Amino acid sequence: MANLHGGKRIDLADKGKRMISIIIVTKNAEKYLVPCLSAIANQRFQNLEVIIFDGDSTDNTVKLLKENEHLITYWQSEQDNGIYEAMNEALKKATGNWLFFLGVDDLLLPTFSDMAEKLKKKNTIYTGDCITDTGEILNGSYTAYGLTKVNICHQGIFYPSAVFDKYKYQPKYRVYADHVLNMQCWGDSDFPKQYFPVFITRYHLSGFSSFTKDEAFELDKPALIKKYLGYYLYWRYRIKQWKEKRKRHKQQV
Repeated sequence: MANLHGGKRIDLADKGKRMISIIIVTKNAEKYLVPCLSAIANQRFQNLEVIIFDGDSTDNTVKLLKENEHLITYWQSEQDNGIYEAMNEALKKATGNWLFFLGVDDLLLPTFSDMAEKLKKKNTIYTGDCITDTGEILNGSYTAYGLTKVNICHQGIFYPSAVFDKYKYQPKYRVYADHVLNMQCWGDSDFPKQYFPVFITRYHLSGFSSFTKDEAFELDKPALIKKYLGYYLYWRYRIKQWKEKRKRHKQQV
């Protein structure tokens, strides 16, 4: 099943602001869907579109999607080949100047609207902060070198649409395709980055990435760093790996 549903669209010219496309990928999400949509609907900033791609849920997710069509610009429910393939397909429906990817088990904070109003510069990637359901703060101020260590929280990034004219998620990396995308972006001078210390999302720690390994990413990570972030950061990463391995060896003897 794939249908266009009558969600609310706001005329960009009328509002004089930049529309944000919020993309949500779901699968058997009946527990989280309504709170997620309510947090979006309650935002002060309303120049938004909501696009939901559901992976052929077998619980009440589709029923809830139908009941909440007034809060959704477009939704569909059909089988897919994973989260990132669904995100790539959802991008084809997005019309926003910036793209924001939200987990259905995550909640937009009221200050999301404060951040949304800061999106001004064309082609700029904007980042902010997330807070986990245990109170941990995930800081969105990142350098390219930081990406050789850990990824930026996906729910704290606003990508300009031009990013996806140039790049797509690589579904080969079933958990960390967003990490690869960020390596591409942070190694690309076409996309300036700007951080604001604003809380955007309450991030649910028990999502897909918390219990699923990405062996392809771990195997390819050094080569990805070299390809997208350059030789200097690649060698910094390799030296750090060597030091950590040496430290572990000393602790074992």
